[in-house]
Amino acid sequence: MNEIARWFLRNGMHVPTQQDLIETAVAGIFVLIALAIGVVVGRNAGPRLEEWWKNHVASHGEGLGPRMSAMMRHGTAAILLGIVVSAYAWPPVAGIPIGLALGAAAALFVQQVLRGLGIARWISWIVATIVFIALFSRAVGGLDAISNTLDLVGFNVGRRRFSLLAMIQYSIIGVALLAIVRLANRVVTHSISRSKSFDPTQKLLAQKLASIAVIIAAFFIGIDMLGIDLTAFAVFGGALGLAVGFGLQKTVGNLIAGIILLMDRSIKPGDVIVVGDSFGWVNKIGVRAVSVVTRDGKEHLIPNENLMTQEVENWSYSDRNVRVRIPVGVSYDCDLKLAQELMLKAASDSPRVLDSPKPNVWLSGYGDSSVDHEILAWISDPESGVGNVKSDVLNRLWWMFKENGIEIPFPQRDLHIRSSFSTSRGD
Repeated sequence: MNEIARWFLRNGMHVPTQQDLIETAVAGIFVLIALAIGVVVGRNAGPRLEEWWKNHVASHGEGLGPRMSAMMRHGTAAILLGIVVSAYAWPPVAGIPIGLALGAAAALFVQQVLRGLGIARWISWIVATIVFIALFSRAVGGLDAISNTLDLVGFNVGRRRFSLLAMIQYSIIGVALLAIVRLANRVVTHSISRSKSFDPTQKLLAQKLASIAVIIAAFFIGIDMLGIDLTAFAVFGGALGLAVGFGLQKTVGNLIAGIILLMDRSIKPGDVIVVGDSFGWVNKIGVRAVSVVTRDGKEHLIPNENLMTQEVENWSYSDRNVRVRIPVGVSYDCDLKLAQELMLKAASDSPRVLDSPKPNVWLSGYGDSSVDHEILAWISDPESGVGNVKSDVLNRLWWMFKENGIEIPFPQRDLHIRSSFSTSRGD
């Protein structure tokens, strides 16, 4: 026992008394009870909370759901141990087991939350380590010494102090705000997507506006937590205004154009549009550009401003039905009535052609070598392509014409050769 006492004295520590040892044993019992309660709560309440989270807060692919059991286990233990460490003035020796358990539980809880929100693994472990050191040091009474040491390593700029302690605080606040923004965006996005009072376009607009509002709110909260005077942003605001006026004009214009497109619903995700040489269906309306996927699988990113200033064909603006025109020519010698009936049948037999409105056949003119017709057929899924519908109808019509002796003409020319004999003076 004397050796242990001398070890404590050599390291500048208080020699524990019998009362300290008793309190340490009591603290150990509280630690075991808190950890046991955490395990029970995580095992029983975790799956229920996970199911509720998936159904009411976030989608099934969201990262926090599968971690609910572990978060409940570590979080419950950390809360109970925090109450234990604050409810009584434990001696440093008794604070060691409480500090170890409290720091570990809180660090694992923080790590699970950050990983569930998509924060990088190395960042989550660094933050968890800082949380563990801070809570353990506080439990054994050494947090002030660590804070003072970290604050000594730094320099002053005006009235502000930049030190290792300040950098750690700024980093923790930044990671916490990033986690809060991601959590808020996921919750708001899921809530809006479940709303039945909005159509898809209004849901997309509401989600984008909510995301912008969350980011702005997090920015001002961070400024307030860091103790930065908002009047310092007056000059920055003027510089930002000039930047928007010159360098960011197009970017801001595209942002505003995207919001206008979502508000007036002239172009919606799923619409089939034609812009210049780009034909396809709208996949996504982003902050900067609209994603249009063509039938070739290529994705064209068209700036939002172009859709506001250029002529745009929207095939599904008010009605998704699109009429397809298929030109067909037949011989002058054929049975015209039979040919028209076969054209109508070929269009009706095509699986993508609608029964209502019914397909129709028009005689469009008398050509040089054919009687020209147009088959008018309606489809309701233009995003699946138009050329394949024409191909299917013309393929069917080819075999029908073959079976019924209808000739498909091709340009022909009759060449007449005249022979003339001239006699010359020598003949």
